[in-house]
Amino acid sequence: MDTARLEAWEDEQRKVVDTLADPGLFADQARLRQVQRRHKELDGLISAGRRLASAEADVEVAREMLAEAPPADRELVRIELERAEEEQERLEAELRELLLPRDPDDGRDVIVEIRGAEGGEEANLFARDLFEMYRRYAEQQGWRLEVLSSDPSERDGLNEVTFVVKGADAWQRMKHEGGTHRVQRVPVTESQGRIHTSAATVMVLPEADEVEVTIDPADLRVDVFRSTGPGGQSVNTTDSAVRLTHIPTGIVVSMQDEKSQIQNRARALQVLRARLRKAEEDRVAAEQSEMRRSQVGGGGRSEKVRTYNFKENRVTDHRVKLTLHKLDRVLGGDLDDLIDALLVDERERQLAEAGRPPVDAGAEGSGPAARS
Repeated sequence: MDTARLEAWEDEQRKVVDTLADPGLFADQARLRQVQRRHKELDGLISAGRRLASAEADVEVAREMLAEAPPADRELVRIELERAEEEQERLEAELRELLLPRDPDDGRDVIVEIRGAEGGEEANLFARDLFEMYRRYAEQQGWRLEVLSSDPSERDGLNEVTFVVKGADAWQRMKHEGGTHRVQRVPVTESQGRIHTSAATVMVLPEADEVEVTIDPADLRVDVFRSTGPGGQSVNTTDSAVRLTHIPTGIVVSMQDEKSQIQNRARALQVLRARLRKAEEDRVAAEQSEMRRSQVGGGGRSEKVRTYNFKENRVTDHRVKLTLHKLDRVLGGDLDDLIDALLVDERERQLAEAGRPPVDAGAEGSGPAARS
């Protein structure tokens, strides 16, 4: 372990602690999150760095002992040296992972939009199944889920539903859920027992702050109309529903679940900010020739990230080629095996792109020391 690098992390950590002690920092929530995230990153780096330095010292001591050990003790000392070298290698790998670039959206709340896609009413029924799956998973993780908008279909499915998930690791664990989810089963509308294939789309967005995405009121067209469907006395009696159209991009967001027009407008702005932030990220990525594949695509059966087969009680994630024969448990919120596999795949790809460099070489990952 490079002592100079470890000392640099410790020096930066002291500066970060001083920054966090500044009361003025709390006026800028985006900056506060950034500094808090760097504080946590440095804690991990310093801890791993110190443990690695200690392990390296143990290896050196063991090598010296082996060189000086009498023949009768050499085998025992050699075993101790092997153990020390294995621990050093393990800590080097741990530190190498900590140095990988961090997702700047880690720690954010998540906005999820689910829509029935190809397959008619069966797709809408599956959209509800997906919503219930994520609702149960959020409960298991101790997250808070809040429905922003829902549009029930004729047979108790969901044409679409938008909700926010609040939790410290919600983005980290939910970010790979976006895409087209395909279902293979006998629909309730099928009289001859034939298996149909339908699809629902999932869009996952990190929630954006007002300070990050500024929306000029002149760029908004605001339409109000009467709510439809469940919602109490205000339904069909007052113009409480709100439709926001962002004129420069053409993005449209509608909200009608709340009885108050003000509340529906606030929720619509919440979703609009997230969509605009994502649109800007995609624009920048395209300019850098790193165009990311759309999460949702056309919603067709072939554009799939995951398949849920009811007859075989099987779920397959096509991105990591993982198949589990426990569909009933997955739909009950048991998503950890799938999500963990996606996170491991992400980490392996990052390590491959980084060329698995030595611990004391290369960049320091996300560490924006100059910004902290």
